[in-house]
Amino acid sequence: MNVIITGASGFVGQNLTKYLIENEHRVQSLSLRNDNWINQFDNKADAIIHLAGKAHDTANTSHDQEYFDVNYYLTVNLFEEFIKSDIKDFFYFSSVKAVADSVDTIVREDITGNPLTAYGKSKYQAEQYLLGNKLIEGKRLFIIRPCMIHGPGNKGNLNLLFNVVKKGIPWPLASFHNERSFLSVDNLSFLIKAMLETKDLDSGIYNFADDESLSTNELVTLISETLGKKPRLSAIPSAFIKALVKVGDFLPLPLNSERLKKLTESYVVSNEKIKQGLYLEQLPISAKEGLKHTIQSFIK
Repeated sequence: MNVIITGASGFVGQNLTKYLIENEHRVQSLSLRNDNWINQFDNKADAIIHLAGKAHDTANTSHDQEYFDVNYYLTVNLFEEFIKSDIKDFFYFSSVKAVADSVDTIVREDITGNPLTAYGKSKYQAEQYLLGNKLIEGKRLFIIRPCMIHGPGNKGNLNLLFNVVKKGIPWPLASFHNERSFLSVDNLSFLIKAMLETKDLDSGIYNFADDESLSTNELVTLISETLGKKPRLSAIPSAFIKALVKVGDFLPLPLNSERLKKLTESYVVSNEKIKQGLYLEQLPISAKEGLKHTIQSFIK
């Protein structure tokens, strides 16, 4: 199968490209940064996986319009080429944050979208545009909403948490009790390959997440055990922590309100719809196995 991938140089793109090639699929990288990308567009490919986008800037230094220019308008232009082409499948990588920044229940595909950030709004607007188009017979549209993706080489809040534990600093947020979903990049790649090869899978929105959720305290414990350390959990009152991190909203400190939210909020995502569509009982890698693999890469 001949697959076009935008954003192939990114973390997900590199891993997915490698996985598909290892499983005997051909992959073409398409850079949308090139003004002449339309001239490089292979309209005879089998599928296009649109990963390219502007990620959420937790430091809040990006202008809102930048998100819409990349996440919305580029998606519209690419989809228009897809509609005119002979390509059968269009995969758009959105995010669970396109529909909800915070949740009180399990996130399923039928949740009513209410994004609060420019990142979420731009992704959700692109979703609405795609869903508003009528597909001709033989074409499929898949909107993928992954939760927090991780794997070897990935940086971000997971790496920040690893460094805290590695330095022997007691985890100061143990008073926050939560449950979070994660997504191993290996499970992500497995699901995309399965979707490409399952011809009776219907178009639609599909959440991507590992089968199990973990609390941040469980994650700290897993990191500690992988490092061969005894977990150090410190239950400082949450009200005090919330007041303290507000300083980080104005000064370049390791922790600000946005990062605190990402580390301590509950955000559980259901993957039942995609597993049912692909006739799967469970994903190849458990949440703990995938996270341990990522943590081990930080050690190396």
